[in-house]
This record gives sequence, C-alpha cells and structure tokens, in this order.
Amino acid sequence: MAQSVQTLLPSWRTVLRVSLQTAAALFLLSVVWVLLYRWVPPPATWLMLDRRAHAPVGHGYYGIQADSRHANYRFCTLDEVSPSIPLAMVAAEDQRFLIHHGFDMDGMWQAAKYNWNRGEGKPVRGGSTISQQVAKNVFLWQGRSYVRKAAEAYFTMLIEALWSKRRIMEMYLSVAEMGDCTFGVEAASQRYFHKPARDVSAPEAALLAGVLPNPLRFRASQPGPQARAKQLRVLRHMRALGGTAYVATLLK
Repeated sequence: MAQSVQTLLPSWRTVLRVSLQTAAALFLLSVVWVLLYRWVPPPATWLMLDRRAHAPVGHGYYGIQADSRHANYRFCTLDEVSPSIPLAMVAAEDQRFLIHHGFDMDGMWQAAKYNWNRGEGKPVRGGSTISQQVAKNVFLWQGRSYVRKAAEAYFTMLIEALWSKRRIMEMYLSVAEMGDCTFGVEAASQRYFHKPARDVSAPEAALLAGVLPNPLRFRASQPGPQARAKQLRVLRHMRALGGTAYVATLLK
C-alpha cells in the first residue's frame, strides 16, 4: 500500500523540472511584455481599471479613451510635451534619474533615515525612483507587500535593461495618476489648464509635479498653500539643475 501511494506522488525531479519550466515561462513572458511596451503604448494599467471600476455614478469619469479632449488617459511621446514637464518631474521625484540604473541607493538610505527619525504626524518619505514607479504603475497592482516590492524590483531591472531613459520617462508621464481618475500629463493639462501638454509653462509643470505624490489630496486646479509651497520648491530645484538643458539627452 505504501509503495502504491509513493508511486502516485511525483518525484522531486518531476517537481523540480515543472518548477523550472514554469519559472522559465514566466521569465520569457515578462520579457516579451516589457519589450512590447518598448514600442507599443499600454492600453490601460491595473490602477486605471481599478479606478474605473470604483468610480461612483456621476463621477465624470469618461473611461479609458484616447484622442479626446476629455480623455482620462492619452499616451504622449516627449515630442508632444513641454520640455519643462520632464524637468519638473526629475526635479520633484528623482534628481538622479539620468545617472542611476533604476535604484537610487543614496536616496533610499536618506528616506529610510528620515522615516526612522520623523516626528509623529509627519508623512512617510518614499525613496522610489521614477523607474520603480513606472514598474509599479505599468506592470503591477497597487498595495504594500514584500511580494509586490520584489516584483517591482524585478520589473525595474527589466525596463532599465530593455528600455531607454527616454521611454521610461514617456511611460511615466503618460500613465501616472495626476488627479482623480486623470492619468498622464496630457489629460491633466487639458483638465487643469485647458491646453495641451506641449504648451504647459514651467510654473504649471512644477505644479503638476508638486501634486503628483498625492494627486487625490492636492489639486492642480485648486492649489492650496501646501501645493503652492511644493510648486515653488520644485521650481527652485528646476533652476538648480540648470533648466531644460539638464534633460536635453531625453529630448533628442
């Protein structure tokens, strides 16, 4: 009886072979997925679908559309946006974006020290780079877990290896939520400034970048004192970096 039960169970070699085959298939699938988005805009992201599913009736959510003045999501290349916008995002979110390989270890360390010593009531400071945010926004679900963080690190390495910095920035500017159910700089520019992203000024770009960490709390259309303070801080960083010449390599 024991021998017959043993013969029904898969051997460790079979389990190992199936596990390796599964891992190889998942790896190849992820590489193909990332390579596809190197040239093709994503039709939607998990966050877009989730926000659409939970948008209340009468919310004004127009759906995931393209080529519409009222679209909530429209993919843009860097040729279609003002040079001040990528500069503002780098100044606000990731000033070492052009030189790191997906992870800013110094920034992560500084954020960890700040969070450890922060006073009660002060917000947690994130250490994610633009590349990490793209990996999370484009390929993964929202939430906080070690599994998601590991997947985020994996996809960050993939996009850094398979995409250019220009493509990473294009993806970031196109899929980041910049307001309630408003994704990307084109939709945000049309909604808040009533003009295309290519015509956005430096102060407007700084305002978009300033509200980006918490677009559901801060609004570019009705900026309060905190949003204005962040806007001024981003503008100072933009000037300190040397203006749009700093992101000239992205715009070529």
